[in-house]
Amino acid sequence: MVGLIILLVLVFFALFGANIGKWAYDDPDFLALSAGPSASHWLGTDSGGSDLYAMVVRGLGKSLMIGIITSVATMAIASLLGTAISFFGGWVERVGMWLLDMLLVVPSFLLIAMIVRTANATTGWIWLIIGLTAFGWVGYARIIRTLTLSLRERDYVKAARFMGVGSFKIIVRHLMPNLASMIIINTVLGVVGAVNSETALSYLGLGVKAPDVSLGSILQSGAVSMQTAPWLLVFPSIALVLLTFSMQLIGDGLRDALDPNSRASGTVGA
Repeated sequence: MVGLIILLVLVFFALFGANIGKWAYDDPDFLALSAGPSASHWLGTDSGGSDLYAMVVRGLGKSLMIGIITSVATMAIASLLGTAISFFGGWVERVGMWLLDMLLVVPSFLLIAMIVRTANATTGWIWLIIGLTAFGWVGYARIIRTLTLSLRERDYVKAARFMGVGSFKIIVRHLMPNLASMIIINTVLGVVGAVNSETALSYLGLGVKAPDVSLGSILQSGAVSMQTAPWLLVFPSIALVLLTFSMQLIGDGLRDALDPNSRASGTVGA
């Protein structure tokens, strides 16, 4: 419940926070360069006079959007391919597992950085989502493939095959619903991983590019002025920590609610 409340507050500010503030993120105040928090600029300004509150609101929304789209797309691809590889078996499974093993050893972070580096400011975040999705589904697909090994031998799956039900329909209607709890939990937790990856790339100057902002790009500019303008680093860091913390709490809550076995195993371990 605590995680959900924190997330709802963050989503509210991401959606409506710009209407509350006095300044737009791309509307600098040249009379307040590197100014501290004040009545006019609630969280202060950066060296260019941009309002930090407006930037954090914009960056929070951008990071959330990238994280959610990436996580949903990643789990959709992983669910379809993971179940298909296990369901068909034979040479399909051998080729699929070989492909997954090959992709796992690919330096994905460097490849994503190379992809995003050539993008412009308008489409940079789109290419960032594509890059994170293209390499993020592999690990999840291996997990789903392992879980599907037992499901494909269930009586209802064999009965559907005997009745001539199509393979795609069996995967979508019989296999994936039985993996729904795991898919939902990992989708929520995947948002955290996607946001952290976006933040890391943007912090290195390889993610969201100016004039647009994300939490990572704000942290990058704030790190340079940490000694003279610490608020540029403190406030976006708080937003990032709250976002990560809330999603982690929600993911843990969903795991306890949808997967009682995990809660039981945790109790035994304690």
